[in-house]
Amino acid sequence: MKNKEPPFELTNQIIDYVAEIAELVGRLTVTSPLSASPTLRRANRIRTIHGSLAIEQNTLSLEQVTAVLNGKHVLAPPKDIAEVKNAYEIYERLEELDPYSVDDLLTAHGIMTQGLVEESGTFRTRPVGVVDSEGHVLHFGTLPQYVPDLVMELLDWAKTSEVHMLIRSCVFHYEFELIHPFADGNGRVGRLWHTLLLSKWNPAFAWLPVESIIHDRQQEYYDAINVSNDAGESTAFIEFMLSAIKASLMDAINTSDEMSDGPMDKSTIRWKQIEKFLKTHEFIMNADVRALCDVSAATANRILAGLVSDGKLIKYREGGHWAYCFIC
Repeated sequence: MKNKEPPFELTNQIIDYVAEIAELVGRLTVTSPLSASPTLRRANRIRTIHGSLAIEQNTLSLEQVTAVLNGKHVLAPPKDIAEVKNAYEIYERLEELDPYSVDDLLTAHGIMTQGLVEESGTFRTRPVGVVDSEGHVLHFGTLPQYVPDLVMELLDWAKTSEVHMLIRSCVFHYEFELIHPFADGNGRVGRLWHTLLLSKWNPAFAWLPVESIIHDRQQEYYDAINVSNDAGESTAFIEFMLSAIKASLMDAINTSDEMSDGPMDKSTIRWKQIEKFLKTHEFIMNADVRALCDVSAATANRILAGLVSDGKLIKYREGGHWAYCFIC
């Protein structure tokens, strides 16, 4: 028997996004340094984890997330640090997961919430209401006795549907949040599973920080869920998610284009990271370079000194510390 199709409408906007994303994926596959650059892959993975956790009110900055994953001491709530370590562990195991397996879904939740929630790695046993960041109830989750069957039905639909994977993964994401199968961690696991489904369509998605784009547009994310809830179908959510995927791809391609002019050595990658940082910050300090480039304080000093001697940056005093900025 064919699985029941979750309700959504194929709009012209959705069709346009799918065509544009497919074209961008083709460009990325040809030009991206992702496959050749473990440093870039790790930086994107860290952005992914920071974005997905920040949506759920994790307080750690991108620099603090980087420091935690480099084994450094960070002054932050233990719960927030544990969330980072757990999320990194499961994202690192992404390739091992079967996106259509209930057991793998429960395993992923168990790792994501290890030591943090009572019902870790199991479906919830109590009713829940879903609230936004301001405490407004968005909707009430499915009654717990129906959760296992509905999740299995959704996974089976995702496996057998003939709808394009770009659309299918968005529908899955929305329907998963609607069911709200876990006591906690639904958003994190839903975004992880969305990435997992996309990575089975094209492996590049395993390293694209789509979650970071969602975090930047967090209110739009909630608005799209609300509009879809009111409409009783996921069309608005699909359109939003496809726009976020497109933005993430364009960002990755722009990074590739910037790097394609020179050799992909460490110094080039480091300069591009610092240059990108300075486009949104007035200056950069040793601590920023340590976090961006995953280096020691001494190495960060050498990098900055080299950029000053190359005429790319100038050095000045800022609040008792050395700071660096573009030459005006």
